[in-house]
Amino acid sequence: MNSNTYDYRKEYERWLGTVSIPELAEELRDMDEAQIEDAFYRDLAFGTGGLRGIIGAGTNRMNVCVVGRASQGLADHLKGQRGGCQGRPEASVVIGYDSRINSDVFAKRAAEVLAANGITVYCWPQLLPVPTVSFAVRELNASAGIMITASHNPSNYNGYKVYGPDGCQITNEAADSILACINELDIFEDVRSMDFEEALACGRIRYIDTDVLTAYIEEVKKQSVLFGDEADRDVAIVYSPLNGTGLVPVTRVLEESGFTNITVVEEQREPDGSFPTCPYPNPEIREAMELGLEYCRSCGADLLLATDPDCDRCGIAVKDNFNGSGRDEGNGPGSEYRLLSGNETGLLLLDYICSQRSRHGMMPADPVFVKTIVTMDLAEKIAEHYGVRTVNVLTGFKYIGEVIGRLENKDDYVFGFEESYGYLTGSYVRDKDAVNAAFMICEMFAYYKSRGISLIEKLDEIYGRYGYCLNTLHSYELPGSSGMAKMHSIMASFRRGLADIAGMEVIRTEDYSRGLNGLPKSDVLKFYTERGSVVVRPSGTEPKLKVYISVTAENRAAAEKAEQEIRADLELLII
Repeated sequence: MNSNTYDYRKEYERWLGTVSIPELAEELRDMDEAQIEDAFYRDLAFGTGGLRGIIGAGTNRMNVCVVGRASQGLADHLKGQRGGCQGRPEASVVIGYDSRINSDVFAKRAAEVLAANGITVYCWPQLLPVPTVSFAVRELNASAGIMITASHNPSNYNGYKVYGPDGCQITNEAADSILACINELDIFEDVRSMDFEEALACGRIRYIDTDVLTAYIEEVKKQSVLFGDEADRDVAIVYSPLNGTGLVPVTRVLEESGFTNITVVEEQREPDGSFPTCPYPNPEIREAMELGLEYCRSCGADLLLATDPDCDRCGIAVKDNFNGSGRDEGNGPGSEYRLLSGNETGLLLLDYICSQRSRHGMMPADPVFVKTIVTMDLAEKIAEHYGVRTVNVLTGFKYIGEVIGRLENKDDYVFGFEESYGYLTGSYVRDKDAVNAAFMICEMFAYYKSRGISLIEKLDEIYGRYGYCLNTLHSYELPGSSGMAKMHSIMASFRRGLADIAGMEVIRTEDYSRGLNGLPKSDVLKFYTERGSVVVRPSGTEPKLKVYISVTAENRAAAEKAEQEIRADLELLII
């Protein structure tokens, strides 16, 4: 629906007179005018990332009505009305869900709608990470997959991700087709539904067997690149699933691989969509890691791992014995810890995987590394050093998954990562996988520890070899209809061009809205200077403008100074 022609007040009145779900009806009655406008001024946007929004009543919210309509649109797409899944004897969909508020409710609603449309539904019987949906889609030869999750967003958010038959998040073409189907539906009159228990009894809904989860776990373990080398698996690990889905698969993979010295952060062990100790459960943010760091300091752990609620992102901290002071803090309680960025962890993993494959003669004939355009460019130098070809894609791990799908020989893919803490070392799934990341990080840590090398020392070695680079991300929240209008205005201002940034001449500008370098069109701008680059783009899942700054310099202090100057200059156009 178009916000310029759409009467949000009329739609609100219709919901008020139609919705019988008690909590939604009560919320509708209690809304003031501003809340009504924000909840109804548009439909919650559906795209390649599916749906994501605040939980509540309204067309611009995540609720069972919106989920039902999206599921009916997906069903219509799959039934071939718009070229869904020809060639398959029967449409089928895998459904998974995370620990967020109403995730199980939304998963059940999606299953009921699909089942009513004659589509076979394979449901995970318990909450599990995002990559298990990608894996099960291919393992069960399904037509599509749905994951109910809002990833790392605050607790009042939820979402609905859709996967294609290849296990990748849907492409622009598929998203447009599903959206066209959704737009033809009345949210109350056109959505079919079937009782869940009835559908389960007649086999239209089926629970996925535990053997499929075991097959996934085995594929993760196969990603090891030790090739018989020694590794100190007695490393002391603190792990937090941040009240999400990671506990069972992460600890199972680690323990089955010999990592048994694991302490779980008790307050964040069990699934809890309110995230009581971690309001913003994103391992990119220090606040989300603080409780885990307290555990590390208390028990003198070597390594902290944390995975986000749907377990596709992994953040780490490592003991920094010198802590920048030149004084060894020792190995016991009280030692300081350093959080590594997604870029730093990615660089370490890329170098470790490539060096191990090269040393053992296990590099494929045409090795491929995939990164997003906002991920640290230094990674390309590492890949080049090992004779690995780099492929750059748009922001979003779905584009890395697409590259894996296009590779004729999937074994050529050796690694992919994005700066936002997403990693994948194999082609067994087509989305970022924090279970895989946690396993590979622990293996890498154990390998270097057995040789007396810390990850910080290894990172310093990489910077010494290829040059120092600092990458930062800054997000600017612009909520509501006025925020969206301002975001469009800011992008238009940047699109008019920059002569310089903080006194550094802009030597090249790339506007990806034109579909540069064979990539799909995207609302992304990249500015290059002699010291690095700046990327500006609206978030595809949140009401935020994101700015990525990359600076090369002789050392960290110089890079941080330049980064601060660049950020201050850019904010003159943003704030």
